[in-house]
Amino acid sequence: MTDTPARLLNLLSLLQTPREWPGSELAERLAVSPRTIRRDIDRLRELGYPVEATKGAVGGYRLVAGTAMPPLLLDDEEAVAIAVGLRAGAGHAIEGVEEASVRALAKLEQVLPSRLRHRVSTLQNATIPLTRGDGATVAPQTLTALAAAVTGQERLRFGYRAGDGAESKRLVEPYRLVSTGRRWYLVAYDVGREDWRTFRVDRVSDPFATGVRFAPRELPTGDAAAYLARSMARAQPEVDLDVSFDAPADFVAARLPAHLVPTPLTDTTCRLRTRTADSTEWLALRLALVDAPFTIHGPASLTAYVEELASRLAAATA
Repeated sequence: MTDTPARLLNLLSLLQTPREWPGSELAERLAVSPRTIRRDIDRLRELGYPVEATKGAVGGYRLVAGTAMPPLLLDDEEAVAIAVGLRAGAGHAIEGVEEASVRALAKLEQVLPSRLRHRVSTLQNATIPLTRGDGATVAPQTLTALAAAVTGQERLRFGYRAGDGAESKRLVEPYRLVSTGRRWYLVAYDVGREDWRTFRVDRVSDPFATGVRFAPRELPTGDAAAYLARSMARAQPEVDLDVSFDAPADFVAARLPAHLVPTPLTDTTCRLRTRTADSTEWLALRLALVDAPFTIHGPASLTAYVEELASRLAAATA
C-alpha cells in the first residue's frame, strides 16, 4: 500500500481493535515492510495517538489511554449507535451531559454519510423514550441546528410560539444554548427587537442558518446561565420554599433537581429552605416524587395547591 494517508487510517483502524498487534502481522495486513510500520507508528504518535510498543522477539503494538482524546475511526454500526445515544441524551435534557451531548451530536451529524443519517432518523422515529414528564422534549435536529449556528456565529431564522400561543418569526444572533435539566433555552440577540432574548427551544420551529456571519455582542451579564436565571426570575416571581422531610438529606437530594438542596437536621430528617422561581405545579410534582413524608411550611400558594391536588386525587380513587 503506497498511499501513506490511507495506510495510516487503515493502521489506526486495526490498532483501535482492543488487542495487541505483532509488527509482522501489521506489515502483512498492510502489505508493507516492518520498517514502514515502525515509521507509521511514529507518525501516529506525533498526531497524538498513544501507541504502546512491547518488547520481545516479535514485538507488538496496541492503542492505550492517553492524556487527550485523539480522533477516532468508527464503523457504520458504531457511528449509528453513538448518534442515537447522543440524540436521546440531548433531546431529553439529561442533567449533567446535555450540553456535551449537543456539541458532540452536532460534530458527528455534520460528517455522517446520508445513508447513516437516514438510519439514525429511522431508529429515532421508531422508538419512544420513557421520560420523567417534568420537562418538554426537543427534536435533536433543532438542537443541532441551533448549536451549529452558535458555534459558527451565523444569524439564525426560526418560528417561535410564545407562552400565550402567539406565533412570530425571529432573526437572531445565537449566543449560547443553556439547559436547566428540565428544558433547553437559547440565549440570543434578537435583531428585529434590537435586544437580548431567551427562547424556549421546545417552542422553536424550522430553524435554519442564514449564512450571514456576525461578530458576537457582549452579553449584559457576561454569562448566559446568569442571564437566563435573571430572565426566568422576571417572568416567574421567586418564592421562599420551606419544606421538611422525614428522610435523610442524601436520600432526598438524590430525588430532587440539583438546585434544590436540603440541609440535614438529624440522621433521618432534613429541611429544604431556598428561593426559587419554579412553578407551584412543578414543585408539587417533584415533592411528591421524593417518596418520603414531607411537610410544607411555605409558601402558602404551594400548600393550597397541594391540598387541592390531594382532593382531586382522592376523588379520583373513590
